[in-house]
Amino acid sequence: MTAEATLTRFREYMVGPSRFITLLSCFELGLVDALRDSGPQTAQQLADVAGVTPDAVQQLLHLMVKDDFVTYDEAAETYTLGGLADIAGADLNRVLSISTMIKVLMLRQGYYMTESVRAGKPVGLKEFYGFDGNVYDAATVHAELRESWGKAMDTYTAHIDPWFFENVEIPEGARVLDLAGNTGLGAILTHKLKGSPGLHVTTFDLPKKEQDALRNFREHGIEDRCGFIGGDVFQGVPSGFTVVMIKHFLDMFDKNEVFAILKGVNSAVEIGSLVHILVPVYPENVKDSYGVDFFPAFFLGCAMGKGGPQKLSTYRTWLADCGFEVTNAIAQNPADMPPDSWAAQAILSARKVR
Repeated sequence: MTAEATLTRFREYMVGPSRFITLLSCFELGLVDALRDSGPQTAQQLADVAGVTPDAVQQLLHLMVKDDFVTYDEAAETYTLGGLADIAGADLNRVLSISTMIKVLMLRQGYYMTESVRAGKPVGLKEFYGFDGNVYDAATVHAELRESWGKAMDTYTAHIDPWFFENVEIPEGARVLDLAGNTGLGAILTHKLKGSPGLHVTTFDLPKKEQDALRNFREHGIEDRCGFIGGDVFQGVPSGFTVVMIKHFLDMFDKNEVFAILKGVNSAVEIGSLVHILVPVYPENVKDSYGVDFFPAFFLGCAMGKGGPQKLSTYRTWLADCGFEVTNAIAQNPADMPPDSWAAQAILSARKVR
């Protein structure tokens, strides 16, 4: 790459945050909704809706016009939805929920990303919320984090978990452990999507999540087919299970901790037992990835101060090193994913062989 091309690319990085926040502000001020609901509008009409000046509206919408989200009629001096007019409601809700999460969770804490990398924990949580820990624990006590992160993750989980269950083997009557299963959604979906006579699913997570999990089991009428074990995966994994699911978890950690988790699972199960892993992955050629645009900042700067996805080949090697034989490894086809996606998920299924 030439020096000129490199500086041009650098410009895209510099204006990235300002482009993002300008776009999101147009939604938060109600400008997009006003155009969707009422058709062509002048800057003054939009200003009246948003309670701002028409000058501010014009400034904000320059970028929207430039990128064809909105069109502008010079003669009539009116704005109309451009490309945004064709976006389905479900798609718009998805990108807005993730955008809000980025604003609340990442832009603020990203200021301290360098310090977080050095400390190995998210310094921004301490600076802004007085919380010394990771974002997942912080979300349990800070509503702002819980609402922004939780909505985006619930939307994402509802989309990806059915694909996971379509592609994994849960033998009839299996004893399943959902490792780091939070408050029981994975157990509930296992019964819903892979149910069989005698199937029992146990959620394993921190003790403070037990009551919420048990309540969820009761509300879904499966309390007799589910259980909860409180504990810390780094202190030991419960034994007596024939299938272990590890979903939305391994990417939170660096290699040594991933090995500790996998070896803990290996020690807890018998030869031939199954493990099913769901993780986001980078493509083998990172130049083909949007994940590398997002995940380092999310995990290192905001969520954990460590961790991040790996390549599918890396996870295969790590499983083999920890005593498992991979029986199936598939990644989402980017062509089947929404065009705004940056994270391809992968499933790795394996059996304990030693």
